[in-house]
Amino acid sequence: MKILFVCMSNICRSPYCEYMFRRIANQDEVLKNNIEWIKSSAVFNKSFHINSKAKTALLREGFSEQEIDEHVPFFKYGKGRKFFEDADIIIGMTWSNKVFLPLKYHKKFALLSELATGKYEPIPDPVLIKDQDKYHEAMDKIKEYLLDYAQKLKTSFLKA
Repeated sequence: MKILFVCMSNICRSPYCEYMFRRIANQDEVLKNNIEWIKSSAVFNKSFHINSKAKTALLREGFSEQEIDEHVPFFKYGKGRKFFEDADIIIGMTWSNKVFLPLKYHKKFALLSELATGKYEPIPDPVLIKDQDKYHEAMDKIKEYLLDYAQKLKTSFLKA
């Protein structure tokens, strides 16, 4: 399985998902054996660097500065196009992510909150959050969704 996480600019939510879900998957044999790659990209803005608060959140999770600095924000066009083509599932944070997605990828699109809990809960863009503690709270909610989704995905792999 090839998993692509998307958000508006690929500088906060989607790279956090990419790093955290890759770690979660690598710690579980079933997931590790069934997931070929985990990547992230933007659906709207072409950005150049990960957000500094996102970097702080990933440092708090134990990722090294070097690992985080290697993140290159991708965009739905250019070098990022192949991720959209090759992905088995494109996981977004809000319905607006789907709006900016080219129509041909809509059938691959799912929402992280729905995959995790079965119901839609928009994951607000934390780029506007000024306070780092509040930012961590937003990312912690994403982490909960990722852990729940990982468990459901593992169960589906075991049933297959």
